[in-house]
Amino acid sequence: MLINYKLLSVSAIAAITFIACTEEKDIPPIAPVQPIVDKNWQFETTPVWQDDFNSGTSPDAAKWTFETGGSGWGNNELQFYTSGANAAISGGNLVITAKKENTSGREYTSARMITKGKGDWLYGRFEVRAKLPKGRGTWPAIWMLSSDNSYGTWPASGEIDIMEHVGFDPNKVHCSIHTSAYNHTRGTQKTASKIVSDATDAFHIYRVDWTPYAVRGYIDGVQYFEFVNGNTGFTTWPFNKKFYMILNVAVGGNWGGAQGVDNTAFPTSMEVDYVKVYKMIE
Repeated sequence: MLINYKLLSVSAIAAITFIACTEEKDIPPIAPVQPIVDKNWQFETTPVWQDDFNSGTSPDAAKWTFETGGSGWGNNELQFYTSGANAAISGGNLVITAKKENTSGREYTSARMITKGKGDWLYGRFEVRAKLPKGRGTWPAIWMLSSDNSYGTWPASGEIDIMEHVGFDPNKVHCSIHTSAYNHTRGTQKTASKIVSDATDAFHIYRVDWTPYAVRGYIDGVQYFEFVNGNTGFTTWPFNKKFYMILNVAVGGNWGGAQGVDNTAFPTSMEVDYVKVYKMIE
């Protein structure tokens, strides 16, 4: 509203000034954002959920579901995910194998396994011992997504990448998070990488510790990534809801296929010795 002070009396102007000043003084100051305090949360020593892949020939259907299809999975990936033909239990390991074969219009097949509805957690320690596949064009991942997408579809409800690897850069392993504010489509993703010279030849333990304060990433017990909760809302920290775990080996795609695909590398496999989840002690 605009006021013409030329038409007002001195007393009226004084009254308006008094009211304005009074109203201004009555407005409470904006409270500063209170940071989340790191309480040095610990984790139980006995897993609340685990799979050691020591029995049977196929993944346990009570713990894992296969996601299938060849839609590109939002990253222009080249593989078709099958319902089990590319995942087997062998020698005490889960073996996810990417193959060069035509299926449903795709030139490659692989597997993508999830725990959604069978293993969903809010906070905890997530530990996977794995050996990564060889070959330019491979894109294996051990990661987590929101179980209910309560803040909206990706990236609003968040993503936690415990381990990502691309075959054209075989000695480098990555840990990342994605949110509305921080994600690779905006070039703002929060990520870190570590050189692991034998990642495709030996087993290593890939781990994330997720608490109300931070998501921290480790390889073989050594921390190399940290993303701290700034307490500024879900656009930066959607990690206060349950998440589930994903194991997959993609082929090609925006990142995995950035330097092409070496067809002589197939078949190639990611081997997983175990998956263990430890509850955070409140």
